[in-house]
Amino acid sequence: MATTSSKLLQLAVPLVRTHGFTREALARSVLSLPEPHSQPLPDTAVTALFGQGDNARRTLVNAWLEDARNRMREQGQATPDMRQVLRSRISMNEPVLEHLPEAFALLATSSSVLPVDPAPILKHAAHVANEACWIVHPMLKELSWYTHRASVSAVYLAAELHQFTSPTTAESFLDYLLENSDAAEKAVQETALYGEYIFKSWKGILKSSGII
Repeated sequence: MATTSSKLLQLAVPLVRTHGFTREALARSVLSLPEPHSQPLPDTAVTALFGQGDNARRTLVNAWLEDARNRMREQGQATPDMRQVLRSRISMNEPVLEHLPEAFALLATSSSVLPVDPAPILKHAAHVANEACWIVHPMLKELSWYTHRASVSAVYLAAELHQFTSPTTAESFLDYLLENSDAAEKAVQETALYGEYIFKSWKGILKSSGII
């Protein structure tokens, strides 16, 4: 039976640590099959399975983010506490932290209309908050649940962006935001940090592509 692209994506996710969110990681996924191929996939096969150019890389980014959410859900069942659930999720970034700014840039430059669109990053944070809220507060009423999810999303995104510049203080910063709602709101409003990192990574993508 033919190997599905979803199975190869699963096998590519662990390779992000060593190969980043690259087409090479996708190509090398077949080397991790139970009956491994003798060679990585040719680039034409990567395109056919996962998309052209950077779209294939975006496919891998989204697969990695989904895998991290699944692991957060599994770990969170044992300790359904918001602090611990979000800490577990942000710690999952650590093995691939050097690759994440570029991964965020890939997502933020997927729009055919806007040169930099933060919507996919905000959607990522909302997905994390959604899972965290279901783990910790499954019985919240609808209105309260949506309000709480928005707050958790803002806190998580601020902490994750902080992690890019100061990995060792990310967890303590997350704790601070959870304990101080005013500080969380202010942190999220500081969009300069977000813009700086997205711009630098986006510029790097363009340079590596030979566009600038």
